[in-house]
Amino acid sequence: MAVDPRLLEILACPLCKTEVTITPDGAGLVCRSCRRRYPIVDDIPIMLVEEATVLPEDRP
Repeated sequence: MAVDPRLLEILACPLCKTEVTITPDGAGLVCRSCRRRYPIVDDIPIMLVEEATVLPEDRP
């Protein structure tokens, strides 16, 4: 089971409050503004800044 598309419509990055999108592999959510990747564990997005990783600048 994947993250519900309706949930994705309302989720936002807790740090900069911008939209997040799901990663191609479905294992996380990415904020394009601050480049943080939030993990998805057991189909539940973990939207905690301290659990996020920052993607390198060269990644889309």
